Amino acid sequence: MEAPGKRKIARSDHRPGFVLGMIVLTIVSLFLAIFPGAFPIPFHEVVSILSEGNADSPGATIIWDIRLSRICLSWIIGAGLGASGVVFQGLLRNPLADPFTLGVSSGGAFGASLAITLGLAGVTGLFGVVALPVAAFFGALVALVAVIALGSIGGRLRRETLVLAGIVISTFLSACISLSKALNEESVSAIVFWIMGSLQGRGWEHVLLVLPYSLVGLVVMFLHSRELDILSLGERQARQLGVSTTRVRVILLGGAGLVTAAGVAVAGIIGFVGLVVPHMVRLVIGAEHGPLLLHSTLLGGLLLVWSDVAARVILSGGAELPVGVITALLGGPFFCFLLRKQRGDSR
Repeated sequence: MEAPGKRKIARSDHRPGFVLGMIVLTIVSLFLAIFPGAFPIPFHEVVSILSEGNADSPGATIIWDIRLSRICLSWIIGAGLGASGVVFQGLLRNPLADPFTLGVSSGGAFGASLAITLGLAGVTGLFGVVALPVAAFFGALVALVAVIALGSIGGRLRRETLVLAGIVISTFLSACISLSKALNEESVSAIVFWIMGSLQGRGWEHVLLVLPYSLVGLVVMFLHSRELDILSLGERQARQLGVSTTRVRVILLGGAGLVTAAGVAVAGIIGFVGLVVPHMVRLVIGAEHGPLLLHSTLLGGLLLVWSDVAARVILSGGAELPVGVITALLGGPFFCFLLRKQRGDSR
């Protein structure tokens, strides 16, 4: 019988074939997501282009240079946001935490708004392509470092101080963004559109920008999933089990923050993916962080791929919605459902 005051490490309901099914669904989705768009491409032409490398087809440029790169990018970003949501909720032991709780999104938004205000986003050539993502990436990382430094008390990193530090940094940077919009009214529309989150106009160069950082961050999170389980027991129990809580928190925050910063750098702020996806997975497999990270990675990628498909087909005439609007429309009602369910379970 469990001793009073002690908690068990959460275990997951391992269902045979569930991971394989998610992988197959991901592959099928990546293929099907090629078809929707302002310029419809017949099935046989898509198969011919993909299988034979038919570059003479009029749809070849659209498939290889526009849609496939955008699909891969959306999956990478969605996968990173899903996994980061698991880590932030586990570290902070807060079901409402997401990849943007600690001011990472505000840091990225400030870096991007600064680049737009300075006119770097309008520069032509390779520098113009990477200037905005690089500025957003470093802005997000600086914000994360500031939160870790501000949240450290006596050499220890506690979840309560982390949340407060995140609120302080996020509020300050949001004020800086508002100031930059007020000082340069010509850039307001560009800043607002970027903050809403969009994958429009992204290509393979953006995939190459985000991929290495996302891979490193994901590997770090998966390698420390067991420590994340132990941290869920509480600070004292984790230290008694030999876990250096401050070191593990910094490493996990670094991994999750790196993935989030990479996504924010190329796509802007895309909300609700990191918040809702871990909850959706917990409803099916439980709360053990290893399987939870894996399934949230796969589901986060799927969710953002199809959200981006919806963003580019809902409006007619080739116009697009920001993908952040779609994820908010999908995530908002589901989040309300989660709140009602938790309130019912607590009675």
